[in-house]
Amino acid sequence: MAEATCRRELELEIPAEEVTKKIESVAKEFARIANVPGFRRGKAPVSLIRRKFAEDIKGEVLQSLVPERVEKAVAEQKLTPVSQPQVDKLDFNEGQPLKFRAVFEVLPEFELGDYKNLELEMPTMDVTDEDVAKTLEEMRERAATFAPLEGRAIQDGDFAQVKLIGTPDGGGDPLQAESVLCHIGAEETMEPFNTNLKGASAGEHKNFDVDYPADYPDPKLAGKKYHYAVEVLGIKTKKLPELNDDFAKDVSDAATLDELKKKVREGLEHQRDHKHKELLHEKILAEVIKLHDFPVPESLAEHQMDARLERVVRSLAAQGVDPRAVNVDWVTLRKRQEERAKDDVKAELIVDRIASAESIDVTEEEVTHELEHMAGHSGESAEVIRARLTKQGTLDRMKAKLRSDKTLDWLAQNAKIKTVAAAIAATDSK
Repeated sequence: MAEATCRRELELEIPAEEVTKKIESVAKEFARIANVPGFRRGKAPVSLIRRKFAEDIKGEVLQSLVPERVEKAVAEQKLTPVSQPQVDKLDFNEGQPLKFRAVFEVLPEFELGDYKNLELEMPTMDVTDEDVAKTLEEMRERAATFAPLEGRAIQDGDFAQVKLIGTPDGGGDPLQAESVLCHIGAEETMEPFNTNLKGASAGEHKNFDVDYPADYPDPKLAGKKYHYAVEVLGIKTKKLPELNDDFAKDVSDAATLDELKKKVREGLEHQRDHKHKELLHEKILAEVIKLHDFPVPESLAEHQMDARLERVVRSLAAQGVDPRAVNVDWVTLRKRQEERAKDDVKAELIVDRIASAESIDVTEEEVTHELEHMAGHSGESAEVIRARLTKQGTLDRMKAKLRSDKTLDWLAQNAKIKTVAAAIAATDSK
């Protein structure tokens, strides 16, 4: 059996008399406006015009008749193309019918599976006292101060305040810093800095080389060797603030440490709810994809691959990395997105069908609510955002996303969800 596909091919033809009529009317129009040496404008004989402008006339005739015929055939067969029809196998001879083939893709046809009885396993996602303590510890780290140390050499755990110049092996722009803090003995510090600066005192100069690994996060340094000249300006120790009511007042609008702990817990629970919903939606999509087997239009999958690649490029740019400077095989990376892109398209088509089957739609209030939510984050008014999205033509996309989320929530409400310990869920999903 031939593999099911969304590709459609139509062998079409336009009757000879219709083609001849069109050639004559186009040639007349050319004769009316063409400049032909030796003739006043519009006075050159049509037979000459047809010889002189044969290719142009042919082009005009095709552009006028072919799309019209394709549109008519598509309507007659009740097809919905999702890609621009491509025309080939053109057979165009005067006095003969005009024959050609139109190739395009349509949305796949499929029956909806049993989407009302999905069975899902979700990990427990409780916010523990340890989570709260860890967040408070991070807040202490951010509020830490650095006090100068005198009268001894650098030890592990100290922060060396250094002035440095790094010259790349083989020439190039040097790295320079007037004053940076280097955490000696720490895991994130490159080993040559730990080895060479430990035991040094303020005022000392050190020279050493650093070989950066090929997978070093900064692409400017990755795989390169630098010669460093370092001067120790001073030694500092990190002082963490005590966890008490004063600390709570300093880092937040809470009046006591207990109040701060409560606020931290609420924040973590809010993040947890958001993650829980994202994971639940992911699991629902994976299940509904499993329930349905149908071909995906290549043009939609290609479009989705482009969108996925765009997200990678945007996230690099947001981190200040020039995507062109990164050593990435973009063609392979794009190809690797293919399976996931097909799943994305499948999920979108299935969810859209379920929404229609269950009459799930987005109300004007829900759209307004979402715009107000966006406004709260961006500092613009909801009206300004609505006007901008309408102008960009993306308001409909936003509505489609809201409808899709609403459908996924509906599927979650109708699913049988079993909660399992996080460790079991993690091993199962591997």
